[in-house]
Amino acid sequence: MAPRSHPTARQRRLGTELRRLRESAGLKARDVAAFLNSTSAQVSQVEAGIAGVSEERIRRLASHYACADEVLIEALVAMGGERTRGWWDEYRAVLPPVFLDVAEAEHHAAFLREVVISHIPGLLQTRDYARAVFGYMVPELPESELEPRVEHRMMRRAVLNRKRPTPYETTVHEAALRILVSDRGVARSQLLHILQEIECEHTTVRVIPFAREGFAGAGIEMVYVGGPLARLDTVLRDAPHGTAFIDAESQLARFRTLLNRVEKAALEPVASRDFIHHLTKEL
Repeated sequence: MAPRSHPTARQRRLGTELRRLRESAGLKARDVAAFLNSTSAQVSQVEAGIAGVSEERIRRLASHYACADEVLIEALVAMGGERTRGWWDEYRAVLPPVFLDVAEAEHHAAFLREVVISHIPGLLQTRDYARAVFGYMVPELPESELEPRVEHRMMRRAVLNRKRPTPYETTVHEAALRILVSDRGVARSQLLHILQEIECEHTTVRVIPFAREGFAGAGIEMVYVGGPLARLDTVLRDAPHGTAFIDAESQLARFRTLLNRVEKAALEPVASRDFIHHLTKEL
């Protein structure tokens, strides 16, 4: 199989998990290469996500590494299968690869938990709101680049609208609800859209009011993507040059604690709904 020039985040994660299993078994790449009648370079390519790996080889490796976690093995097999060709593939070579990686991660998520402080969560944004956000980029995007970004963001909402929607919980600071990224009409439509979405039992919104005492987490923004088991969870965080995918267990544990702390500081879902409803009346 020819090496990939641009492996996806999901392909890289599979390689990372295979490397972790190898290291837990106390084996070097050359040991695995000898077992597979391969080369250390080829093993490294698999663990970097550059080279694909078959189901049969994943199972052989898991056995060689003495991995008895059947749930993990099946999850890795699923990740190693032919990459899901979803709607996001239409945007390949149109948008930066990280846009596609985010959409694919959301598509496969067992659940999604999010914290936002300054903007409405992407999965809850209206078209006009998203256009205003992308339209503020510097340098200014031409229409040929702006519209695909808006369309892509709207398409991501499919995870909330499909036959088996992904459970989604988001904690939003009052600042994000009040900031007028466009005009008052867009802001009001955006809040009404959120109220409509939270009528669905799989979507939960919590609000942190300005008046909430003891909240010092204004710098905490993240999307926590649940995997088929906790070991395969991922945290997405915006970085200066794109979205960072974080999967180290110590970091995942840290972000779980932060998520719980932020949610504890927020209003309960019913009170949050009433809070948003009140804000719409001010616009």
